[in-house]
Amino acid sequence: MKVITLKVNGHCFVKAVCPSMTLLEFLREELHLTGTKRGCDVGDCGCCTVLLDGKPILSCLLPVIEAEGCEVVTIEGISECRLHPVQEAMVEQGAIQCGFCTPAMVLNGVHLLGTHPRPTVDQVKECVSGTLCRCTGYTKIETAFLEAAKKMEHGDNP
Repeated sequence: MKVITLKVNGHCFVKAVCPSMTLLEFLREELHLTGTKRGCDVGDCGCCTVLLDGKPILSCLLPVIEAEGCEVVTIEGISECRLHPVQEAMVEQGAIQCGFCTPAMVLNGVHLLGTHPRPTVDQVKECVSGTLCRCTGYTKIETAFLEAAKKMEHGDNP
């Protein structure tokens, strides 16, 4: 066991962990944050995406001990009192069906709009390409991200 310290969704945690535990396992099993989904466990589907120090990463591939001292944001941590504009736009555009890929898509969209407030269609397509969606398809999600960018440009920001 190794004791690590990391910040998750604004809260500091000091926990003893097995060195082989992934960040995904830590979030789901130790912190009971089940919004981060377990999909393929090999980094192909993208459903386990979280933000690590502000950048999207696949939490199924990262040993939790490598997150020592980092800040992690999960879907539970992107907005406190209301939906984030990306979430609002996804609901409005009908971009959510089963919801399995939704947390990862939202976090990727939050990162995209944080780094590119006026993304191009190609940037949006690239953003969603790393997460497998089996239900909705990508068109409605892409439209939602573009709509969220407009909302955020007009001051509708969490």
